Amino acid sequence: MEQRKGQDVPVNTGVKRGGGGTRFLVLLLAIAGLGYAATTVSASGATAGHGHRSAPAATVSPSTQPAAVAAGPQILPASDPLTPTPTTTPTPAPAPAVLQPGDTGPRVRVLQARLRQLGWYAGTVNDRYGPRTTTAVRGFQARHALPVTGSVDRPTLLQVWSLTRRPTRDELHNRTVGGQGGGGTWTTAALDRRCRSGHVLCVDKASRTIRWVVDGEVRRTMAVRFGAAYTPTREGVFHIGWKSRDHVSTLFHTSMPFAMFFSGGQAVHYSSDFAARGYAGASHGCVNVRDYNGIKWLFGQVRVGDTVVIYWS
Repeated sequence: MEQRKGQDVPVNTGVKRGGGGTRFLVLLLAIAGLGYAATTVSASGATAGHGHRSAPAATVSPSTQPAAVAAGPQILPASDPLTPTPTTTPTPAPAPAVLQPGDTGPRVRVLQARLRQLGWYAGTVNDRYGPRTTTAVRGFQARHALPVTGSVDRPTLLQVWSLTRRPTRDELHNRTVGGQGGGGTWTTAALDRRCRSGHVLCVDKASRTIRWVVDGEVRRTMAVRFGAAYTPTREGVFHIGWKSRDHVSTLFHTSMPFAMFFSGGQAVHYSSDFAARGYAGASHGCVNVRDYNGIKWLFGQVRVGDTVVIYWS
């Protein structure tokens, strides 16, 4: 009941089938808010008693299906065909060998002569691809970031040929600079101007050679190696301070035959490790020579006070 001016007024709190009015509209909106759609709405235009127009009458048939829900973001499956599949690049197979250990013939002689021009091959050139040639090839490949195999493939061959010239007949028959004979090596690198007068041990880091030069004439050339990055061989002009034929290092306790000291503990001397491993190793700062007969001969030529020049050509 509702109170109006002291009187009880009956109020209809229900919504009957076929009814209308404001309560019906509120109910209709509530049903729609629950996700159900109204399917039928009918309105009547009749006039009620006492001059009042009746509210529209409506019939509601709720749908048994909820309203469509907006689709969420689409998620691709793990096996999405649009996702690129990771691939690995296969390691290229080594190039076929053009020359390799055990080969013989004039092509091997030419290879040795060209490697000797670069200071990688020491000794006489011949027709046999033996351990000395293999060591020279491995050292060259390592220096030029090529696969270190000891065999000559096409990339190695092209690199050697690009850095050298065609060997002369004298080079191919071991008639090298200054009548060195079989114990020497060869380089076409220019002599430093400081090597052109007096008795000089001319050491070139670029060609990895040491040349015994007397008044500008090269008497002998040999392959050498130098100190590692953490123990570099000093560069500049020095003089032989003292010599020791059968020297043993007091610091490293290693043999240093035919040592000729030029700067503190750094010396020119024979190295059995250089003879065995080539450029796979390094010295502790000394100038290593691997030609035993050559360094023995040189030790007898050099005098205390002779000049030593170490440079890059």
